Amino acid sequence: MASTCSGCGPGYKSPLDAMKGPREEIVYLPCIYRNTDIEKPDYLATVDVNPQSPNFCKVIHRLPMPNLKDELHHSGWNACSSCYGDASKKRNRLILPSLISSRIYIVDVGTDPMAPRLHKTVEPTDLFWKCGLANPHTSHCLGSGQIMISAMGDPSGNGKGGFVLLDGKTFEVIGNWEHPGEAAPFGYDFWYQPLHNVMISTEWGAPKALGHGFNPADVKAGHYGQCLHVWDWTTHKRIQTLDLGEEGAIPLEIRFLHDPAAAEGFVGCALQGTVFRFYKTTARDWAAERVIKVPSKKVEGWALSEMPSLITDILISLDDRFLYFSNWLHGDIRQYDITDKRHPRMVGQVFLGGSILKDGPVKVLEDKELNSQPAPRIVKGKRVQGGPQMLQLSLDGKRLYVTTSLYSAWDKQFYPDLVKEGSVIIQIDVDTDKGGLKLNEEFLVDFGAEPEGPALAHELRYPGGDCTSDIWL
Repeated sequence: MASTCSGCGPGYKSPLDAMKGPREEIVYLPCIYRNTDIEKPDYLATVDVNPQSPNFCKVIHRLPMPNLKDELHHSGWNACSSCYGDASKKRNRLILPSLISSRIYIVDVGTDPMAPRLHKTVEPTDLFWKCGLANPHTSHCLGSGQIMISAMGDPSGNGKGGFVLLDGKTFEVIGNWEHPGEAAPFGYDFWYQPLHNVMISTEWGAPKALGHGFNPADVKAGHYGQCLHVWDWTTHKRIQTLDLGEEGAIPLEIRFLHDPAAAEGFVGCALQGTVFRFYKTTARDWAAERVIKVPSKKVEGWALSEMPSLITDILISLDDRFLYFSNWLHGDIRQYDITDKRHPRMVGQVFLGGSILKDGPVKVLEDKELNSQPAPRIVKGKRVQGGPQMLQLSLDGKRLYVTTSLYSAWDKQFYPDLVKEGSVIIQIDVDTDKGGLKLNEEFLVDFGAEPEGPALAHELRYPGGDCTSDIWL
């Protein structure tokens, strides 16, 4: 097995070995101008996060894309710890899909990690004509050396959950991973676990429904998903669908436990503020159960009379001890001890913006959790706009990085001041002993101060890999 290799290819031998890896010094993240008043291309930012550096908390490089309105979103690698046993593989290309334009940019981060350069562009027609897919989202490298990217729709904007395969050397589109007719009704995220011969994918919604904002009527009309799809990793067939019901509407980020022998994990479901645990049963099929519910708040002065928390990102620490998730509307990040996987226990919470601030237009009429509305968060003189969204944890689990942009059309709808003033990166100090979260008041990366104007920064990646992109075999 690759995990028994004495040390050859990219990444780390095991998740616990990764926790002993070096401290992060730079991070990469896409910055978006679509749905802002700035007619500039999205770009990849390189940010210095080394406290000993004179450029600490500064953007040290910007790589603009050659096109407008791509909506860069999530990124992945050409090789990760799944290729650890292959000495011929190097983690030197960042795979950067565009959610709206359907382009896929291949970025060279190996020649000069401090100054990435564009290596190749995969045009939308390659996805349309070779795969019948569009709106690429999550990218994972495979142990085979290929790259697999989930898609959310077909070229007409309808929901279609299929998967694009790229050649790991030429980055040409090979074709579909799934067999003809096997695509799911909707697509979004996925995670695979070869030891259990399984891959599980999630559902957001039809691109043409969510492309310009969120309309609750689209949920009732069936344009958003509420299912997990179980795939046979060897045969590429969809073998089971787990309908999570209304409580599981819009299941977004999915995370298996990092231990490759584990046959369970968690998925965050946005619309009802729930987290489901999925697991292999004694009958060797798969099931799911709700293990966390964040109550909605009764409000006035908002679009609806009840405000969900809107869980938008989750992650698991590399030792599989803690689960973290962000409530983009309520404005808090939570840390749960998952030693007992069926009964997660909240051990940390911190508020960073959100829609229920005490000086904002929304009045909370009934709250099952808080006695008062939280105060706005100001870091180094900058008021945090929007709410906590994308999360990335340091390898040792002691630092949690947070960005505030979800997706430009929804940012514009729910947090117009975020679009005007730009997003931020914030750092949270984590108590990895007893649990606990505390804002680092000295850390702020302000994308409102960018040379071309305020930008919407999204998902973070470390050059050496991280707990949301590496999969161990």
